[in-house]
Amino acid sequence: MNARATPVWDLWPADLEWQPMARQLRTVWVLRSLLRLGILALIAAVGLTIWLGWDGLLWALGGYVVIAGLRALAVARIVSTWGYSERAEDLLVRHGLLTRRLSIVPYGRIQLIDLSAGPVERMFGLTTVQVRTAALGSTTEVPGLDPAVAAALRDRLAVRAAEVREGL
Repeated sequence: MNARATPVWDLWPADLEWQPMARQLRTVWVLRSLLRLGILALIAAVGLTIWLGWDGLLWALGGYVVIAGLRALAVARIVSTWGYSERAEDLLVRHGLLTRRLSIVPYGRIQLIDLSAGPVERMFGLTTVQVRTAALGSTTEVPGLDPAVAAALRDRLAVRAAEVREGL
């Protein structure tokens, strides 16, 4: 017997065809992140300028550039971990860089399927599919899809959910 246990992520079937998210999702999430950091940097710049004078403003701007660059790299890596796969009985969604998450949504548990797109997503032609299940407050998202792909996924999930429920 092997002294070192095999990680659970290595035991997952490798024969699944994982569908990636659109490349524009990286840009959307980086822009969102930079906007949030920009608001925090503005608050820090005001405080540091009052406390340290113009040197404080330089410190705030330098800190923003460093943190924004690191955050942009992290977001780009995080987006590359997203993927989804459709099997005969369920939908699988995976994501996560440090904490990996795998959601398995049985078609028979699907209650509602939403398509959503915020203003930045619409600028880049992206849509998010939200799948709500019978479990209280349980929502699984598949972000960053082309609207036609998202609509097709929504329709397939709705048909499969109806088929499974008819068989119950």
